[in-house]
Parts: sequence; structure tokens; C-alpha cells
Amino acid sequence: MSFLSISNAVKTFGANTVVKGFDLAVEKGEFVSFLGPSGCGKTTVLRMIAGFERPTSGNITIDRQDVTNTAPNKRRIGMVFQAYALFPNMTVAGNIAFGLKIAGMTRAEQDARVAEMLGLIGLTHLADRYPYQMSGGQQQRVALARALAPKPQVLLLDEPLSALDAKIRVSLREEIREIQRQLGITTVFVTHDQEEAMSISDRIVVMNGGRADQIGTPSEIYNHPRTRFVAGFVGTLNVLRAQADPADRRRVAVAGTVVQLQQPVSSADVSGALSLALRPEALSLTPSPARDVAFAGRVKSVQFMGSVIRIQMMLGDEALSFDMFNSPDLVPPQVGQSATAHMASRDMFEISA
Repeated sequence: MSFLSISNAVKTFGANTVVKGFDLAVEKGEFVSFLGPSGCGKTTVLRMIAGFERPTSGNITIDRQDVTNTAPNKRRIGMVFQAYALFPNMTVAGNIAFGLKIAGMTRAEQDARVAEMLGLIGLTHLADRYPYQMSGGQQQRVALARALAPKPQVLLLDEPLSALDAKIRVSLREEIREIQRQLGITTVFVTHDQEEAMSISDRIVVMNGGRADQIGTPSEIYNHPRTRFVAGFVGTLNVLRAQADPADRRRVAVAGTVVQLQQPVSSADVSGALSLALRPEALSLTPSPARDVAFAGRVKSVQFMGSVIRIQMMLGDEALSFDMFNSPDLVPPQVGQSATAHMASRDMFEISA
């Protein structure tokens, strides 16, 4: 049985249903991210796990115990918020010790656990500082240590990095993942940042309109999206109109080019129209035996993005973007120039609504 289980959870606020039949099973020690745009229900599900919101219907179990109606302080949950929520009148050590005092630990036990947590987050030298004397990244480390100090069963993180600048955000997310692995704590992480979710998660729950559109590993979510929403929300995506051959549903026409797909299409309407997608990295200006499809067009734009140069070309009235790795001697195509993009038919996939 899963360590954390959410079964058919529904949450309604008045006439507005924000979580709709949500199911999830999380294994002990797993790191799962809820990924989706604002208003998709991801934070509401997190708050139901924490006990801050009660499901309108459905059940939540932790370690085989039904906690659906259990008070938050009885669930052994550690939570880290976006805004740190540190006590401004307490030192770093005092903030970390707060939950331990509530739990009735002796002073000696508190001191030992605080020292352990300070060592874990690398801030032993700042034990006597107050939150206002620290950077945002340091404050969030303290918030993490405070959440972990009482040894919770589950760690919940509600967009904990969104208030930080980009460089600190990348560094801290790696630290959070390393600490999570070290402790083996079951963790649910909420974010709207796809790169964040892809880089640190064992599995990702892509949420849309109060539902889980897809649950899978980062590789599954990126390489095998099941819906148009997932395909478009996670990574950059080219979506092209296509026309299926009624006599051979592996054979489709895309922007005047005939493509022989690996699998027959299934979502074409009665006229044979459908949508096909491919990632920018699947295309190249360089032909090869593996790239059995070629699209001829004209370069519309060239965007320098550091390690990657993104080219957009027009295939008639269809736009197609593809990426080139940058190098000092690379000469990218010029705007207005004719170009041919090559790809493997196996990299093109069908997407439904």
C-alpha cells in the first residue's frame, strides 16, 4: 500500500469546484511535484494533505491511517511556505526549535536537534541571527530546517523558491533534493516552474482545471505527453495541422510533406484532420539517414538563448521552431533565408484535446 494516498478528492468552495476527483498514490521516500498554472488546484490539494482544508469528498491516508478529518497538528506534516513565515522576533535557532518546544522536548534534546538541523542546512554559524539579518535563500533554508526538525512523516513545499532570484533558486532546489534524499522523507512539492519540477522530481503530477492531466516520471511527461495541455505546458512544442490518408492512417500530410508515422493515428476527425506535435530539439538543419522527413521553408526569426539558438521558420502558413546548440564557429541561418529542417518520423506524435 502507498505511504500517502489521495482517493477521489473533491474540493468545492461555494459554487466553485477547484479539485475534481483527484487520485494519487505516493511511495515512501518519493519526491512528487505538482506542476501547473495558477488556479489549477495544486496548492488546494497540498493544503488538503496538510489538513488546512478538508476535502468536500474523498479520502486521504498517510502510512495506512485515514487522516481526512485529522487536525493538522496531529498529522506529523512539515510544511514550507513561499513567504518563509519565520518568526521575526526569534533567532535562527529559536525558529528551528519552535516546533520542538511545542512537542515537549527537553532543552537538551532541542539543542541537539537544532544543532543537527543547522548542520544539515549549512548555517551553524548563523544560529544567533534574526530573519531580517539574512538573505532570502538563507531564510528559506531555516524554514526548511524548522519543518524538518520535528521529524515529520511527510514534507510539503508550497512554491518555496518562487520569491528567490534565478541563481539562488537553482542552487536551493538542488540542496532541497539532496536533503530529501539524505533523509528519505516523502515529499510533495508545488511549483508552476516546469524546469524546477523536471529537474528534481521522481514523478510529476501535471494539473489542469482541478484534475491530474497526467502523472509520470519527468521523462514520461516530456517525451510521451497524453494531452494537448501537458504537451504544451511542459517544454516548448510545435503543433502542426495534418491530414490522414483514409487508406493508410500511418500516412499523413503535413504542410505539403507526406510523413509515414510509426503508429496509425487515432484522433483524426471524420475529414481526416488531426494535430501532430514535435519538440524543437527533434529538428536539425543537418540531414542524416535517421532523419527521414524534411520540411522546406523560410527562416522567420533567429533567437540567441546562450547555449541554444532557436530558429523559427515558416512552412507556408505553419510556424516551426527548432533548436541548435551554440558554438563559437556556428553560423546560424539568416532571417528570410530558405532552409530545410530534418527530423525522424518517430519523433512526431499525435496529440488530442
